[in-house]
Amino acid sequence: MKKGIHPENYRKVIFKDLATDKTFITHSCAPSKETMKWEDGNEYPLIKLEISSDSHPFFTGKMKFVDTAGRIDKFNKKFKNTKYAKADKEG
Repeated sequence: MKKGIHPENYRKVIFKDLATDKTFITHSCAPSKETMKWEDGNEYPLIKLEISSDSHPFFTGKMKFVDTAGRIDKFNKKFKNTKYAKADKEG
């Protein structure tokens, strides 16, 4: 490896998947202000993840239901008075 191009501050970090509450520990240089006690009794920086391989549909084979109707209604409400709104056809 080339010297001087890789970060020097690698350390053990706990990653927590918020969807499944699964935690795992690995080396990272990602910044964190929170810490968590690990199974070995030591405290490590904590990085919270919205999704990981434990909860991603590609790896689990399960699809999550997304409230698309609510999103569409919110979009239509936001843009209904703009020039891009679909004009109602009166017949």
